[in-house]
Amino acid sequence: MPSNRPDRTTTFDGIVCLGGEDWWYHNRGHFDFQIMRRLARRWPVLFVNSLGVRMPSLKDNRLFLQRISRKLKSLGNGLVNVENRFWVFSPVMVPGAAGQKLSSWALGPQIKRAATAAGMRNPILWIHCPAGAVLADSYASAAVILQRTDRFEAFPEANPAIVGAQIAHLKARADLVVYASPALMASETGTVRAQTLVTHGVDLDTFAAAGRDGAALPQDLAGLPRPRIGFIGGIDHHTFDPELFLGLARALPHHQFVLVGGCSLPDGWCTLRNVHFAGRKPYDEVAGYMAAMDALIMPWNHSEWIKACNPIKLKEYLAVGRPVITTDFPALDPWRDLVHVAGDAAGFARAIETALAAAPAPNNGVLNRLASETWDAKADDVHRALTGLGLTFAGGLTELPISTRHSGARAP
Repeated sequence: MPSNRPDRTTTFDGIVCLGGEDWWYHNRGHFDFQIMRRLARRWPVLFVNSLGVRMPSLKDNRLFLQRISRKLKSLGNGLVNVENRFWVFSPVMVPGAAGQKLSSWALGPQIKRAATAAGMRNPILWIHCPAGAVLADSYASAAVILQRTDRFEAFPEANPAIVGAQIAHLKARADLVVYASPALMASETGTVRAQTLVTHGVDLDTFAAAGRDGAALPQDLAGLPRPRIGFIGGIDHHTFDPELFLGLARALPHHQFVLVGGCSLPDGWCTLRNVHFAGRKPYDEVAGYMAAMDALIMPWNHSEWIKACNPIKLKEYLAVGRPVITTDFPALDPWRDLVHVAGDAAGFARAIETALAAAPAPNNGVLNRLASETWDAKADDVHRALTGLGLTFAGGLTELPISTRHSGARAP
């Protein structure tokens, strides 16, 4: 196995994952949450909540207070054994340039103590958040894995010099880089030691059942007339196109548009009467909101982030069985025949009206195509990639593959 340090071994006793999100705050549909919870059925996993890629700005008092408040709440949880062998830890961390210097000596010992408490002394170090780059050399590990499922250097609120350097360091040190976007993986072929593609999965049973059986209408949508057009996800400048969306909502004034998710756009960006903000929802309620819609949309912009993304909601939308209308992006290619692609507000409006006028098509063919795209199957892919590095679990591998033991398992 390739090695960056002479003290690395080919045995490991768990995984320390420096995640890109906060377990106590973010939607639990994210790649690292889904994969790590499933790997924890086999090996111990310590999920370290996001270290952050930028210092919250005082320019937006509302967002500043929200972010500081949720980080303090997360820190208050300390180390928690959530389920099985899945542990969650919130370290003390300062993002930005000052945080990078502090982390060089303060972060490693915190994580080492938490990992020891979880039974790990020689883990695989899995890094999603770029701020974890400081540990790639200093933290004793069996291997370093970089999760490159987001182009963090294209995050508008991050310092591109700092984040770019962190990612470059990780790419140079990683024994394996895990990609979700074929386009991003192809663009970095030859620049990393080893690559593997694991596209985002779907909790197929949950989303298909919601669409098929008609989940109970969420209370905050009661009385909202049809047709209902939904977007489920973060409403952020680096992904969401507000001008496109506003043009669409104006073009269809008798359609009700429902936005489900957190919003970081300025207050008052949308005051249209046919647009309804439902706010953030727990992961186990998301399928019900999707099923309550007559059509589902993805009005993405054309940012570098979107060009390198593989949206989780695409497969969830398809599993629910509602018409999907989206802007174009590279990772759409395998599913292009199942969606309506539009480039502007007028095109979106026409596609929505066409989809709503058509007789509902059976979803069986779509579900058959999604059957190999479950999160359990994706976790098996990751397991094969890790053991393919020549790594052996110190406790031995006696359990069945994740997808065999937990077919259709539902995660909150």
